[in-house]
Amino acid sequence: MKKVLGLIILLIWFGCEQTKKTTVDEPVSVLRDSTRTDKIVAFEKKSNELLSLALQENKIPRTEENGEIVWATRYNESGEPIFDWTIGFFPGTCWYLYETTGDEKWKDAAIKFQQGIQPFKSNTESHDLGFVFYCSFGNAFRLTGNDAYKQVLVEAGNSLLQRFNPKVGCIQSWNVDRGWQSKRDWKFPVIIDNMMNLELLFELTALTGDSTYREIAISHADVTLENHFRTDNSSYHVIDYNPENGEVRKRNTAQGYAHESAWARGQAWGLYGYTVCYRYTKDKKYLDQAHQIANFIINNPNLPDDGIPYWDYDAPNIPDEPRDVSAAAITASALIELNGYTDNQFKGFAHKLIDNLSSDKYLVPLGSKTKFVLNHSVGSIPHGAEIDKPLIYADYYYLEALLRSSSEGGSDLLAISPNLSMIK
Repeated sequence: MKKVLGLIILLIWFGCEQTKKTTVDEPVSVLRDSTRTDKIVAFEKKSNELLSLALQENKIPRTEENGEIVWATRYNESGEPIFDWTIGFFPGTCWYLYETTGDEKWKDAAIKFQQGIQPFKSNTESHDLGFVFYCSFGNAFRLTGNDAYKQVLVEAGNSLLQRFNPKVGCIQSWNVDRGWQSKRDWKFPVIIDNMMNLELLFELTALTGDSTYREIAISHADVTLENHFRTDNSSYHVIDYNPENGEVRKRNTAQGYAHESAWARGQAWGLYGYTVCYRYTKDKKYLDQAHQIANFIINNPNLPDDGIPYWDYDAPNIPDEPRDVSAAAITASALIELNGYTDNQFKGFAHKLIDNLSSDKYLVPLGSKTKFVLNHSVGSIPHGAEIDKPLIYADYYYLEALLRSSSEGGSDLLAISPNLSMIK
């Protein structure tokens, strides 16, 4: 009788377990929900606080100042939206959270906030369209396959191409006829940050079959490789070219300590950008450059023990200089991908960055007044802007690093930004 009763209980238990299983119609992220790391769970919980305020204000967050959120969503006197290079990161973060949790609220939020970005797809006045549209609409198309999102990417890419000068071989970064940039005597400035916009162009060739996007991305990467880097593989921030013949006019900084210093986030942009270039081309010179930038960062004598860099590797008052958490988050995400191409050479350092970023020193506690996930980033010290503050792009790349490092099956390389063309 006991054996029969035990068998009945076992069958009931088995039946209950079967009903708990998710259906094939649910997102893949739900199917693997139980494998999420504690860090990702903590990120989601903290992001709920920021999402609540963003929905209440119907605005995209950028940073904080004096305990109040500074919104990337802004309007001019005519009520027209003002372009901000950071407006794609919060929708992108929402897409990542939807991907890992399967919670529709994150998808709904991503769609809501990226609607306000869409008009900028025709903006030919900025090089930051890759940042803005690949992080938002790129992830949207990757996760949904919605052709409307693909079309937005194509239009944004076409706008970006308008800034390419074949005599220089690069996409122009800033305009020089207005603002503080007009006071630098530049004619055709190209900043290392611009490497981050090439991912969009590579993808568009895969999506459309038009090789123009890829050719321009390669040209930009090659000219930058030739002119931006010093013998120690650190990068200048700004190279100014003669738009008539492509000759280098100046090697400057804008956000670093000095023209010959190594601005920390700039090194991270270069690392990430050349890793992406290798992903799409398999050209070894891009892999070698990414490897050399990584070595410059990891072996830098001014790098603190926890790996979170000061805002500039040559800042004059180290160790009494602000750290830049955003540079560390970008570096961590890039190194996880690069690690997959280099026989695990960078696994240890990448995970060290993630672990230290996840410590109480940099992670903002739940329930605190600050609603962002990470604190202690630097926007631009020379401009007196966003110094030792939370920044939305620090959160974005930190989450990307977490997702890449906790990919299904234990792989360190999660195709968090895979070829969009795989979606038909």
